[in-house]
Amino acid sequence: QVSTQSTGKKEKERMPSVIEDWWKNLPVVTKWYTTACLLTTLAVYLEIVHYLDLYLNFELVARGEIWRLATNFLFFGKFGLSFIFHMVFLVRHSRLSEENSFRGRTADYIFMWLFGASLLLLFDFVFWYIRVPPAYLPLFLGPSLSFMIVYVWARRNPHVRMSFLGLFTFSAPYLPWVILGLELTIDKSGSIYDLMGIAVGHLYYFLEDVYPRTSGRRLLKTPGILKQIFDPPVGAPVNLAAVPPPQEIHN
Repeated sequence: QVSTQSTGKKEKERMPSVIEDWWKNLPVVTKWYTTACLLTTLAVYLEIVHYLDLYLNFELVARGEIWRLATNFLFFGKFGLSFIFHMVFLVRHSRLSEENSFRGRTADYIFMWLFGASLLLLFDFVFWYIRVPPAYLPLFLGPSLSFMIVYVWARRNPHVRMSFLGLFTFSAPYLPWVILGLELTIDKSGSIYDLMGIAVGHLYYFLEDVYPRTSGRRLLKTPGILKQIFDPPVGAPVNLAAVPPPQEIHN
């Protein structure tokens, strides 16, 4: 009995360490976006903020509530099956992308997120401008953004074989459509978010991967300021004139 209690205590002590190690090993963009989403959802759950203060509303944005342009990407709904579903797929495929096709290219990865977020905001603005009924107007674009990440990863890994609950196998490019079908069984109203993510993801994939191969031109270019901040040149020369002389040490 003492041995069992000791083992149980060790397991409880190990759990926080495992979670901490998992979080530390996430690449930087995936880590901080996931953290922001979890903290936002927790704040809503604890009633620190209300989700109505976060959703996208262009009339309120025009009145000065510009934070809604960002906060609508951080809330995936209350804790539940749909929330877990989106977060698991987001973390998994964002990490795979960041550690593989975007390895050493943090600025390019951030630019992809900014490109996707900007287009989603544009689409939502068009829906609002043409007076789409409120019931069909996307209020939180985080699910669409995460679906874009999944779509781009899937298209860039055409030879990866995947399995759905061991029932059938398929190649990675079909993953977004499998997820869409599963999403329809959970929450039919969420399909519009997934379709928006697919549309934006396909546009990015075409402009970034397909068009440059066929035309020899590149339309999408990561702004230099992002590269300077997140991907500074390795071994860049140091301006010695800007370095103050060492101070003398007096004993």
